[in-house]
Amino acid sequence: MNYVGIDIGSTAAKTIVFNGEKVIASFVMPTGWSSKETAVRIKGQLESLGFNVESADIKTIATGYGRISVEYADMVLTEITCHGKGGYHLFSQDGVIIDVGGQDTKVITIKHGTVSNFLMNDKCSAGTGKFIEIMANRLAVDIDEIFSLAEGGTPIPISSMCTVFAESEIISHIGAGQPKTDLAAGIVQSVVSRVALLVERHDIKGICILTGGLSHNQYFRKQLGEKLGREIHTHDLGKYAGALGAALIAADKFKH
Repeated sequence: MNYVGIDIGSTAAKTIVFNGEKVIASFVMPTGWSSKETAVRIKGQLESLGFNVESADIKTIATGYGRISVEYADMVLTEITCHGKGGYHLFSQDGVIIDVGGQDTKVITIKHGTVSNFLMNDKCSAGTGKFIEIMANRLAVDIDEIFSLAEGGTPIPISSMCTVFAESEIISHIGAGQPKTDLAAGIVQSVVSRVALLVERHDIKGICILTGGLSHNQYFRKQLGEKLGREIHTHDLGKYAGALGAALIAADKFKH
């Protein structure tokens, strides 16, 4: 029996195949404009790898922004449940899981291996990957470039809590001739500060784990760690935490 976890986020869709003992396949693809189309593409990719999701020996759980679009899933679950399960599995330690997604940021407290508390920043894109994407477009660079630029800059404070007003601030700074490196550093620092505020509302005991699309960005992880005064851990499968959790829960629920 194999277990498939699918996490369709607003920006990227992550898929994990777990055989009951270890991860045997994983892939990520852009979500695009339609979660339904993405779910079809995921099914096709799984079939090309030899996994027919409609067969009796495969069980699938979907999570994330587009979970209800995965019509072939045996079950759908919330992101918090799946991210908590997946994040805990990566280190098998209690603590706080920080997931910076495209449209929201989740901070999940794990105690005794289960979710005990969580907070989400889902009312505004400030403090999320979407904020960085919008600002990168304004600077005419991609997301990877904005972090490279930020490393060589001195952060210019961005005071606006709203993405629209923050973008206006950036435009004003560009008009004033501020260096692109300093603007990039200010943008990254703005997101770091907002994520840190969310984390600090938790009773942090144990390990701090960064998951999601920014989990592999060393500069972001370093800046967040300095802001919180704590070491921030990550894992090769960090961006797959939600999909991994979904697959692990499928194994728990459907294993014979």
